[in-house]
Amino acid sequence: MSRLKRHTKRIVIGIAGGLVVLLGLVLVPYPGPGWLIVFAGLAILATEFDGASKVLDFAKDKYDRWSAWLKRQHPVVQLLVLALTGLVVVTTVWLVNGFGIANSLLQLNQPWLISPLFR
Repeated sequence: MSRLKRHTKRIVIGIAGGLVVLLGLVLVPYPGPGWLIVFAGLAILATEFDGASKVLDFAKDKYDRWSAWLKRQHPVVQLLVLALTGLVVVTTVWLVNGFGIANSLLQLNQPWLISPLFR
């Protein structure tokens, strides 16, 4: 493969993998495959970048340790983690005006549902 093609391939993989990782990180607190998307992005990056492979192994290890730690905790701690995650979700949906859109569509006329970023 020519040097230009190889360099272009590395750039494309770097951008694509980076965007997938960023998307996954945004989705982590939401129900769904946030961490799976992060790991997929790191796997894409690892096809061209040796450092990404090490980061992928590190991230998977930390995720597994966190999951194991959380499973060992008292149900109150598990519920607090769940509540904190829910608070992050509700706050971000409010900040991106998700509740404001619903407020408008349902004609609720509740100004507090509108994000301060969209006033």
